[in-house]
Amino acid sequence: MADMQAFRDAVNDWAAGGSGRVAGELAERVGVRTAVLVEGPSDLAAVETLAVRHGRDLAGDGVCVVSMGGAMNVARYAGLLGPPGLGLRLAGLCDENEQGFYERGLDRAGAPREGFFVCVADLEAELIRALGVARVEEIVEAEGDLPAWQTFVRQPAHQGGVPERQLRRFLGTKKGRKIRYGHLLVEALEPGREPAPLRDLLAHV
Repeated sequence: MADMQAFRDAVNDWAAGGSGRVAGELAERVGVRTAVLVEGPSDLAAVETLAVRHGRDLAGDGVCVVSMGGAMNVARYAGLLGPPGLGLRLAGLCDENEQGFYERGLDRAGAPREGFFVCVADLEAELIRALGVARVEEIVEAEGDLPAWQTFVRQPAHQGGVPERQLRRFLGTKKGRKIRYGHLLVEALEPGREPAPLRDLLAHV
């Protein structure tokens, strides 16, 4: 696991303008065969949590989930990790309104679009739909965030809004909250209720 994190860190350094030597050496040593490209760390947390729940050892399978820091970076990461770079098999998740960035980025890198799954509208929305608003609110309360949630929905800008959308926005209002809930919401899923994009991605890799 530590070696896979080292590979992930090396890839991010490479994407930021560094050398790809370390990433290449680690990929060979660790046995990385597939890179799963996701937009941010909350998506990474969700994918890895579901893998554990399904008894999957992603690192042991040569699969590394990489947070790209935004959909607009997909061309860069696909170029580094896909056919023009390390030649890894690529897969991933993307938000509905970012699908175009992914398609153009993969095309530019000469990588197939197969294995990339689209969330409507994003992974948080998929998880909230799968769990239901009431269950998500129970998790928010258990985490001690209920006062913050109640304050949020009383704000004039959010009063009368659709609860699912309110929850999505709430999860993104504090640094680190989306990552924490990316793990917690997946943990709370009943077997067979996993959002299709997340379930299909895990089956693909």
